[in-house]
Amino acid sequence: MVPTVATLMKLAAALNRPVSYFVEEEAGAPSVLVRAGERRRVFTSKSGLDLQGISGPYGPFFMAGALATMDPGADSGPRPMEHPGEELVFMLDGTIRFVIDGEEHCVGPGDALHWRTDRPHSWSNPTSKPAHCLWFALRAP
Repeated sequence: MVPTVATLMKLAAALNRPVSYFVEEEAGAPSVLVRAGERRRVFTSKSGLDLQGISGPYGPFFMAGALATMDPGADSGPRPMEHPGEELVFMLDGTIRFVIDGEEHCVGPGDALHWRTDRPHSWSNPTSKPAHCLWFALRAP
């Protein structure tokens, strides 16, 4: 079975271990430079969401960032997600609909949305065009 990132983060927090404990990642670098042509794909179990890493590995860092492309009609699934940490999305183009703790937010180009992820949250692209954003996740230490 392949756990979701949220499940992996919960396991790591419960065991007081970094996420890198469960996956092979480089650890210990004080800084990481990610060149435009060298972005690594970030695993996600969500269909229609492509993530390209723009940050260092979770092992030595608490924050991760990705350039996200969301296909038209893609969504986070039938149940809202909840996990420790925070997320910040900065929209480059397109529209993403977020529902956080029951409150709906339609986020468009130039908009930013920041939330605590221990609140129920979900996302979808309700349009017929792809959406592109910078998506940052901060795990709870």
